[in-house]
Amino acid sequence: MKSLRRTSSRRKLAGRIGVLALAAGAALSTATGTASAAADPVLAAPYLYQWGGQSDPSAAMDATGVSAFTLAFVLSGGGCAPAWDGNRPLDGADAAMIQKIRSAGGDVIPSFGGWSGNKLGPNCGSPEELAGAYQQVIDAYDLKAIDLDIENTDEFENAAVQDRILGAVKLVKEKNPGVRVVITMGTTPQGPNDWGKRLISQAKALGADVDVWSLMPFDFSDGGDMVAMTKSAVDGLVSELKSTFGWDDATAYHRAGLSSMNGKTDRAGEVVSVADFTAIRDWAAEHHLGRVTFWATNRDCGGCSGIDQENYAFTKVVAGYNG
Repeated sequence: MKSLRRTSSRRKLAGRIGVLALAAGAALSTATGTASAAADPVLAAPYLYQWGGQSDPSAAMDATGVSAFTLAFVLSGGGCAPAWDGNRPLDGADAAMIQKIRSAGGDVIPSFGGWSGNKLGPNCGSPEELAGAYQQVIDAYDLKAIDLDIENTDEFENAAVQDRILGAVKLVKEKNPGVRVVITMGTTPQGPNDWGKRLISQAKALGADVDVWSLMPFDFSDGGDMVAMTKSAVDGLVSELKSTFGWDDATAYHRAGLSSMNGKTDRAGEVVSVADFTAIRDWAAEHHLGRVTFWATNRDCGGCSGIDQENYAFTKVVAGYNG
């Protein structure tokens, strides 16, 4: 999605400001700790990235009660080698952030991809190589889940790369049956577009068991009823999941999710207010969606999101989601 979560706030700016690395030689397993048994990294995990704004996870947890974060973004550090924002090693500052979150009783779900940057999907030469890159990150942090944020023409609108990603998902699930996989993608107000429908149908064809299909319901227009458009987008996704996999309503809604954006989006006049997001969360709870999140806790403050809001207002809404 071409939003502040996908471009200026998320892609271009994330990772530009350096942060202190861990002491040289520190063991990664010690740095990251172990995954929290209580925190669910999939269900209600707002995006957080190591750039500007409100980037301290402990402060957000203390202020809101949120227990998990989606950490953005794992990209290509050269070829098929994973690195945070394409330039930070797995055992550096991001490992320290994961340790901080887990020490406070929380957990994380790293997000691969995004709108811009040098991504693993196009750079890895095969599903096996891409699965190996995912596996490096899974092993580094003893993960319970990963988020594959599939966007733009290099991944989302590219049939070969779509299939490569799905092939890698199948391999990862075979090796790690307990690790959940989320796929996040853009949408129209009526649900997935043709590329999104292809991604879903290919998952079925290739046997890639995606646990949650999460839409980004924003950047629709120059304004309008964001609550209504979010609902219709997810309903469209649910219809597609039902027709593709033969699921009933309850299963399809539970395997669906949404990743909204707080405040102003990239489209002039389009705004998701705190009241909008609260209504979206409540509707999601009625349908037991498998994931509710937003971009991003970093910009969840007055003057950060482009609207008049209290600090952590949207993160508090997410923290109240129980599925």
